[in-house]
Amino acid sequence: MTPTGVPAGTDHPLEVRPVTSKRDLKRFITLPRQIYAGLEGFVAPFDIEQSSLLHPKRAAIFQHADIQYFLAWRGGKAVGRIAAIMDSVAIQHWQGPIGQFGALDCLPEQAVVDSLLNAAEKWLRARGATTMRGPYTLSCNGETGIMVEGQLAPPTLAMPWHPKGLGDCLERAGFTKTKDLLSYRLDLTPDLQERFKTPGQIKMGEGRFRDITTRPMVKKEIVTQAETLRQLYNDAWSQKDNFIPLQSHEMAALMKQISPLLKPEHYVQIDRKGEPLAMALVLPNLHDITGDLNGDPSPLGWVKFGYRMMRHRFTSARVTLLGVSHKVRGTMLGALLPSLAIMELIKRADRMPYKWVELGWIQEDDSGMRNLAESLVPKAHKCHRVYEKPLD
Repeated sequence: MTPTGVPAGTDHPLEVRPVTSKRDLKRFITLPRQIYAGLEGFVAPFDIEQSSLLHPKRAAIFQHADIQYFLAWRGGKAVGRIAAIMDSVAIQHWQGPIGQFGALDCLPEQAVVDSLLNAAEKWLRARGATTMRGPYTLSCNGETGIMVEGQLAPPTLAMPWHPKGLGDCLERAGFTKTKDLLSYRLDLTPDLQERFKTPGQIKMGEGRFRDITTRPMVKKEIVTQAETLRQLYNDAWSQKDNFIPLQSHEMAALMKQISPLLKPEHYVQIDRKGEPLAMALVLPNLHDITGDLNGDPSPLGWVKFGYRMMRHRFTSARVTLLGVSHKVRGTMLGALLPSLAIMELIKRADRMPYKWVELGWIQEDDSGMRNLAESLVPKAHKCHRVYEKPLD
């Protein structure tokens, strides 16, 4: 960056081209760690992790979505990227030709942002989209939103990082905010279980809640439990803004990626008379063991990674997929279930080596979940924003 804050080399012409070669696909996947290198707060994700999200042969979304990648070029150097997405599942669920964009990464330079958005918009218009929404990488069930706050907070798994000012560039390009997604850092202090009280000191398996039980993850049953989790997730999140149902092949791909990280205590499923009603999943924070390996490890780096994985050298985690079935939504039980799920996870803290966990994403207008999080943590430490623009 120059002293004025304008990226160097802006005198060269800017060009946006679709990704059509294997070489450019690799460049697209690895671009963030190149353009954000040296920025305070940025930690490069593993290339192999990003490849599982973005490579057409590895990302499950390509089974039901038409996706085009674009790279912005200046002076022979890639300076930005974006994906344009027409997802048949999203269009059917949202009941309208809503196109999406995602994987938006560049420095906050208006000319680059405008060029990338224009290329995606033109591609989406040609396929009948009347609205452009995002960013999603490559689905709202993946990395979601532009980070507008929290650039200096520790990175967590599946939470995108962007430099300050990128969201402002979207607004200047005609996009408006649709939703903020909040994340809270919860330090697992020794007194946490004592501080966190469920209403009325309710306990599962006792009194009026004697038929409420909890179920951990069982490795031998992981395929069956993954499908239960998918159905419960789709049920619990069906009324949320921007939700898209998670498909069975997407869940299978997700479990293939995360199962090496998981232990039985990472999953809470709450049943009533054997019927699943609520769930919560803890994902160990991969950045804890990859953050110093720079995205593309050397042979020695891979040895370090394997050892850390084997020894479970994680110090933080993310609580995700926390939700409640529509069957009890709006009832006293439904209101209590998130607290019971969090309490169950807190009870298991001594079996998990984490110093803190992140609670997110929580939609800004979800008062129930925000009240639960803010009873333990007064203020969110990260905010990701989803934008939209009409194309009519």
